[in-house]
Amino acid sequence: MILSTTPTIEGHAIQEYKGVVTGEIIIGANNSMLMVATSGTAVVI
Repeated sequence: MILSTTPTIEGHAIQEYKGVVTGEIIIGANNSMLMVATSGTAVVI
């Protein structure tokens, strides 16, 4: 698996788009909370 924050991956052609993927993590420490949400498009290269 390659993770990227760019719309292309140098040296690789996109073969297939798989659709939107999302993820979420909630971290709590010292009476506080942090929620991180991500989304992107899964592709086959």
